[in-house]
Amino acid sequence: MDERPGAELTAVAARSAGVLLDGRYRLGPALARGGMSTVYRATDIRLDRPVAVKVMDPRLAADPAFLARFEREARSAARIDHPTVVDVHDQGTGVLGDGEPVVFLVMELVDGGTLRDVLRERGALPVPTAVAVLGPVLDGLAQAHARGLVHRDVKPENVLISRTGEVKVADFGLVTPAAQAGASHAGMILGTVAYLSPEQVATGAADARSDVYATGVLAYELLTGAPPYTGDTAISIAYRHVHDDVPAPSARAAGVPPELDDLIVRATRRDPALRPVDAAAFLTALCRVVDRARITPAPPPVPPARPEPVDAGHATTAAVPQRLPGLPGPRGTRALPREEAARAAGGAPAPATDPARLRRRSRTVFGAWVSVVAVLGLLVGAAGWWLADGRWTSMPTVVGAERAAAERLLLAADLVATVSVARDDEVTAGLVSAVDPAPGARLLRGSAVRLTVSSGRPQVPAVAVGTPVAVAEQAVRDAGLAPTRSGSAREYSATAPAGSVVRTDPAAGTALPSGGRVTLVISRGAEPPRQVRVPLLIGRTAAEATAALAAVGLQAEVDNGFLFGGRPADQAQVVGQSHGPGSMVDRGTTITLRAF
Repeated sequence: MDERPGAELTAVAARSAGVLLDGRYRLGPALARGGMSTVYRATDIRLDRPVAVKVMDPRLAADPAFLARFEREARSAARIDHPTVVDVHDQGTGVLGDGEPVVFLVMELVDGGTLRDVLRERGALPVPTAVAVLGPVLDGLAQAHARGLVHRDVKPENVLISRTGEVKVADFGLVTPAAQAGASHAGMILGTVAYLSPEQVATGAADARSDVYATGVLAYELLTGAPPYTGDTAISIAYRHVHDDVPAPSARAAGVPPELDDLIVRATRRDPALRPVDAAAFLTALCRVVDRARITPAPPPVPPARPEPVDAGHATTAAVPQRLPGLPGPRGTRALPREEAARAAGGAPAPATDPARLRRRSRTVFGAWVSVVAVLGLLVGAAGWWLADGRWTSMPTVVGAERAAAERLLLAADLVATVSVARDDEVTAGLVSAVDPAPGARLLRGSAVRLTVSSGRPQVPAVAVGTPVAVAEQAVRDAGLAPTRSGSAREYSATAPAGSVVRTDPAAGTALPSGGRVTLVISRGAEPPRQVRVPLLIGRTAAEATAALAAVGLQAEVDNGFLFGGRPADQAQVVGQSHGPGSMVDRGTTITLRAF
């Protein structure tokens, strides 16, 4: 990617001070500048709070592919809510002081500096201090990896340290949109060559293990004061990443525990399959190392207090940054042409930079033109590859896999997962039950795919005692089951009012097929007392006496042999009863009546 001259950037930044973006963000002084973005200290006038506004290069704002990817990556980054990740508040478009349309990102303003500031001032860090920095970095990356987001540009410039010692990771996913923005970037790999994983150099692909590699290189630099590979050209460094093993930090720094040595070597293996699968696994292994080696982490270092703005090739910090001396080209975020990466991956050594050879080459006009034509051919070929095949990927087979494993497979295929959860009678809870599009489908890299994850069979919901029937029925329907009532499914309850629900049959938590029937057991109210008082029945007709006994739960039996005068039993008057008035008997007892 071409970079604007520093003077032009400074002039644009000066004219942009005071500009109001999106009617909300008042730009202040430029804090950091580079070929891809400029960071301004700004004020959110709506909430009256300081923020950092990263304004991307106006040339990128004119590219629809960049805009779509930028907005998608910004939304993804905003979902990471973690104390070790710089918060992303907003994103939008606006116009700078020079009238150019731009796209911008609004982030948390961290009052401090970058890890690069610390390394430049202090050099190599002691093991306890290095561990204190590395832990929060891995914690923040783990949160991103759990959401299917890959950083792609882990380096000291993207690690912020506040004045109070808080460590935060910045700029999740911002390299990805620029790497895929239009034909002007076809055949390019964007990133910081000193931290690029071998697979990023060889194929341009990146997943969580690529972040693990870059963090391993970062850990090496924390302990030794320099990255493992340096050089005058990006291709020479890329060549080393592809063909050399990162040495153990103890080869250059004293006092590194063997356990920590081994972990950093494992994190920087050239084969991604030999590294920790993601930042969470790396962090777990680091915690074990700290425990076994009995390392007591020291407080994170505080950056030096130098308020001048930074101009480091790629403005990557949302902190109030400190002035950095110019970084060598291979250390800044830059575009590496695909043909150069292919040359490094294919085993060709870096081109010679001997002055005499360069002079001889410059005198050979024909040879120079041949070289130009060859490079143009490579660029055209790389662009053709990208347009014809490189932009595309295949939908992996993930049905039946666990959700986390499926998301990792999609991430490796450079696809973005959106997940929904649905009941499924056949698929175990937590496994992928369906995908859209189908496995094997050819998709553009960065496309969104839908995963449907099974929550298993529906379960009978918990219905509180005394719940109204209508409410309980709706709860059962919402669970994907069918409520039913039965005249026999009634019982006494001391706590549930009559007509309300006592319980469900089967019990709450029982898994049933979708649409399974759940019986609601209805309360008959409080159970009546076991014993009742016998009423006075003498003088009533036999029919009246029978009704009075039934009202209190007793049975009546008329002694027909005592009837006289031929009167019907319901008209005969009771002249005697087997149990005296006022006596207590069990409910349901039969009382014999003598009527005349």
